Amino acid sequence: MLSNQQARIILQDAELIHSADEVQAAVRRVADAINLELADQHPLVLSVMGGAVVFTGQLLPMLDFPLDFDYLHVSRYGNEKQGGELHWKVAPRENVRGKVVLVVDDILDEGETLHAIRQRVMELGASRFYSAVFADKANGKNKPIHADFVGMELPDRFVFGYGMDIHGAWRNLPAIYAVKEN
Repeated sequence: MLSNQQARIILQDAELIHSADEVQAAVRRVADAINLELADQHPLVLSVMGGAVVFTGQLLPMLDFPLDFDYLHVSRYGNEKQGGELHWKVAPRENVRGKVVLVVDDILDEGETLHAIRQRVMELGASRFYSAVFADKANGKNKPIHADFVGMELPDRFVFGYGMDIHGAWRNLPAIYAVKEN
């Protein structure tokens, strides 16, 4: 965990990638697309903790249909900059059986986490699976899954803000920043 001073230095040295206004416009576009697709579905929305908490919290009030809500907690990153082994802290439960499920996550990086979530949700008997990510990282890799709804594309850099952290800090930023490249 970073000290307050260390976190402030990281932000001071970072590059603004997308402003808060651009972030909000992206959330609105995702909400509009989800409203068109799922208006008559009454889905179960599963938020992926902790990165998707900001996106989910702003997205849900923009959805104009009834839904059920729950969460799951799985990570490949922890406080690291690169993904590792998948760790389930709170797995999807049996409440997905027979439901249309919409998983909301912060970023589609390599796709391994979202792919594992989809696999688990479908094994538990969901009738349909959709995914919404705030950001899709343009890393040139062949991802095992693609999100149904994407807010914005981000460059292949280490990014933080709007739910995405850097060493546990700055999830609360309303804009997206990237660590400066050397």
